[in-house]
Amino acid sequence: MNWISDWALPKIQGLFRRDVPENLWHKCSSCEQMVFHKDLERNLQVCPLCGHHNRIGAAARIDITLDEGWQKIELPKAPADPLRFRDQRKYGDRMREAQAKTGMDDAIMVGHGRIEGRPAVVAAFEFSFQGGSMGAGVGEGLVAAARLAVLQDAPLVVFPASGGARMQEGAISLMQMPRTVIAARMVKEAGLPFIVVLLDPTTGGVTASFAMLGDIQIAEPGALIGFAGARVIEQTVREVLPEGFQRAEYLLQHGILDMVVPRGEMKATLARVISLLREPVVDPIETVPALPAA
Repeated sequence: MNWISDWALPKIQGLFRRDVPENLWHKCSSCEQMVFHKDLERNLQVCPLCGHHNRIGAAARIDITLDEGWQKIELPKAPADPLRFRDQRKYGDRMREAQAKTGMDDAIMVGHGRIEGRPAVVAAFEFSFQGGSMGAGVGEGLVAAARLAVLQDAPLVVFPASGGARMQEGAISLMQMPRTVIAARMVKEAGLPFIVVLLDPTTGGVTASFAMLGDIQIAEPGALIGFAGARVIEQTVREVLPEGFQRAEYLLQHGILDMVVPRGEMKATLARVISLLREPVVDPIETVPALPAA
């Protein structure tokens, strides 16, 4: 027995040991550098070293978009397991696990308030809730958000982050595609702005429905946006895809998006866009004073 290493050293270490939380540092998934958690929080979960935008939850998204004092609305309840679906596990069990993990009923949250003083309704997807997949609950949430926007005469801003339709709900999930298109049309027919901010990732049936119908299409830097995966497309067209294919910057260059906006500038950008779309444009000719009669 080595009494120095087995007895003395642990005693000495115990005198100076301090309990240090394990989550003080975050390893960036892009640059792989260690970032202090306080720096990451101050930078809205954007890596201060490389600019990589980490995913954030729906509540945090609405909180950094709407002014202080915004209100969350209760969404209509959808059938929990309409098809009694089961693969390796019961769909109902997966739903209960996701609800316990996120504290949400489904993969969408809707709030209303103001963006730099301008009224707005915001719907945000929660990607950690079954990959932000769109089932009946998400469809109900988007329809409710559209109705609230029309009722309040306010623009609707949607932040989708989704892997697509929720296949455990079969055709019911696919029917949410036309439902969400109708929700977008409700807002537009009321003469209100419908703004979509595409997050990482936005794919599948979400991209193929309301997510590409915004009056203004915005995305965060580096966001993966598309319908099918790159590998499937390459196997179908039998060609090598360009570098950065399906990323926000590539789509901006090819006219699919209107803007790519960093997270720290998103709120001010949305406020400016809403003011341009909502405030009446004054005809400069009408402001010129009439000439006195001769």
